[in-house]
Amino acid sequence: MDKPPAPNADAEQTLQRWRARESELAARSAPVGLARPDQVTGKSGLQVFQAMLAGELPRAPITTTLQFWLVEAGHGHAEFQGTPAFEHYNPLGGVHGGWMATLLDSCVGCAVHTLLPPGKAYTTLELKVNFVKGLTDRVPLVRAIGDVIHSGSRVATAEGRLVGPDGTLYAHATTTCLIFDAR
Repeated sequence: MDKPPAPNADAEQTLQRWRARESELAARSAPVGLARPDQVTGKSGLQVFQAMLAGELPRAPITTTLQFWLVEAGHGHAEFQGTPAFEHYNPLGGVHGGWMATLLDSCVGCAVHTLLPPGKAYTTLELKVNFVKGLTDRVPLVRAIGDVIHSGSRVATAEGRLVGPDGTLYAHATTTCLIFDAR
């Protein structure tokens, strides 16, 4: 898993590493769509994400609409990255907070999902986002990094950070998820 860069890290090297990961995933990506039930039945949440990263399961449609990628998944951990674009701007001239919140919601929710055994599902009960720095398309790429704080039999919590390749923090979030039996 790619750790967020230290504020004094070489931002250009980090950016190139992030772009290389996206190119690697694009080369083996399955078509956009939804996995069929027979493709995910019996798989743990982590196995589902590993299959997505391997190109064996489709990318979620929202990832093409909002131009972001699942780039890493591990036990209690998920990372997404996206390219801030003019198409994501609000009327005030910056990337809309909803775009940033979507990346954060994805990383924290999917971090929880990685811990689910077969037959379990989750839904977000609460998402809290703090926007700490404006984001524009002058930032070439951002990464949303999510980690589980607590996972119980019914409730899980996670936290996430949205950072640039130079380590700049743009937003951070926490979530509470309800865990239940899948239908």
